[in-house]
Amino acid sequence: MLLPDPRPEVRAARAAKSPPADEQTPADRYQELFVAVQRAAIFTDSKTFVDCAPKHAPEEIVAAYRAQVDRAGFDLGAFVRMHFVPPRTAQSGFVAVPGQTLVEHIDALWRFLTRHPQEHPQCGSMLQLPHPYVVPGGRFGELYYWDSYFTMLGLAESGLPALVHSMTDNFAYLIETYGHVPDGTRTYYLSRSQPPVFALMTRLCEHRGGQAAVEYLPQLRREHAFWMDGEDALRPGAAHRRSVMLADGAVLNRYWDDRCTPREEMWRTDVATASQSSRAPQDVYRDIRAAAESGWDFSSRWLGETPQGLARTSLATICTTDILPVDLNCLLHELEITISQLAHATGDAAASDAFAKRAQKRAEAIDRVFWDPGARVFVDYDWRGERRRRAVTAAAVVPLFCGIATRAQADAVVQAICPRLLAPGGFGTTEVWTGQQWDRPNGWAPLQWMAAEGFDRYGHAKEAAQIRTRWLATVAEVYRREGRLVEKYAIRADVAEPAQGGGGGEYPLQDGFGWTNGVTRRWLHEEAVNRAGRSGR
Repeated sequence: MLLPDPRPEVRAARAAKSPPADEQTPADRYQELFVAVQRAAIFTDSKTFVDCAPKHAPEEIVAAYRAQVDRAGFDLGAFVRMHFVPPRTAQSGFVAVPGQTLVEHIDALWRFLTRHPQEHPQCGSMLQLPHPYVVPGGRFGELYYWDSYFTMLGLAESGLPALVHSMTDNFAYLIETYGHVPDGTRTYYLSRSQPPVFALMTRLCEHRGGQAAVEYLPQLRREHAFWMDGEDALRPGAAHRRSVMLADGAVLNRYWDDRCTPREEMWRTDVATASQSSRAPQDVYRDIRAAAESGWDFSSRWLGETPQGLARTSLATICTTDILPVDLNCLLHELEITISQLAHATGDAAASDAFAKRAQKRAEAIDRVFWDPGARVFVDYDWRGERRRRAVTAAAVVPLFCGIATRAQADAVVQAICPRLLAPGGFGTTEVWTGQQWDRPNGWAPLQWMAAEGFDRYGHAKEAAQIRTRWLATVAEVYRREGRLVEKYAIRADVAEPAQGGGGGEYPLQDGFGWTNGVTRRWLHEEAVNRAGRSGR
């Protein structure tokens, strides 16, 4: 396997050779041809067409389409096959070896999920990157933002710490090039980001022998500016992009997307959802896209609530931009603390003090806005309705993961949430069954990690160990039966039930799978180290 070059000068030279940013999306390029292909469902999955590579110049393809479309017998499917090359499954070529241990399987799979700097097809949707990276798997053949942090947790345990370093450099490059980290490395993802975990990546990179976190300070500050854009002009009760000022003057953040059109990768689904709503289509599209920025796409977290506080089940009620998410604001607090600490290390006392004050104000607002003293748990906040949301979700553990909760709050969260979300199969996502993939019964690797780490941080080792043990058992059982790791798992309520992959959502269950591999590999490593310690080796 070709490993990334650890020398900074080599990495910098590769970055300098990266081509200029090309921000045209497939919808921009192909216009009415794009709409026709998606509307006709030429491909079962809307993402397939936007990931296709054109065989020649897009303007030539559009001109040919316009010249031929009105002719008798025109075959759109044949036209697309003639002019485009479809993508392959991300881990194409990988064959599971019967009898391999879970560790051996993950270690062997990384090579097939790793991509190296290369010239991408001209005018395709893929964004060029200067360094090697790991993709999730299945239909996801590009680099994703928050997925990658959890993937990186396991790479070093597989003997690939240089990949952790090169991936961190890639995210720095994306911030330098586009002003933020896009959801994924496709042009149609450039209008939104994902949960801001770059600060966590820089620390992980440094801890694993890579570049010091302080070297990424300029990119960390630029990412913070992206999330806080427009805050200086806000007045109480107003919002601009991702920044919201509450009535008391506190500034917190929401998810957003700069476009208000159907997502190109799920065009038909979004058009159908908007048709079921009484709201203006562009408002529905914006909220759908904002939920995609959250990484929780989709969940009852983002849907309307009844007057009784119950979650609605129809995606047509989505209202993401009305909601201040507790987890997003905790991760931004983590970013502000990191910037303050790194600025201090460089001797920039003014910047260090300014970001420390920002973090303190945000922590106070998190306590005031998101803490529900009746339910004794952290919840999301409806800033337009000026009320806390009623739903209890796995996002409640992120204040513990980021160390923002008080000891009493952490104890209360563990006591309140474990009976509701911790089951024999692992840690669940919500209590609501909606058919969306970030709702019951599904569990996800990043939420297992943040819950267990957060519980451990506040001394709840027993509950943290239960999450790890139950999750690993679920992953291992599905692997023994099916020979694969998958994107999400159904969290079984009874230990007698067979473990199985998750369901629901907009597309079939994907295997590969980056963040499941990463969290599982990291915990299997820790488990082996603990066993060795107990045996005295």
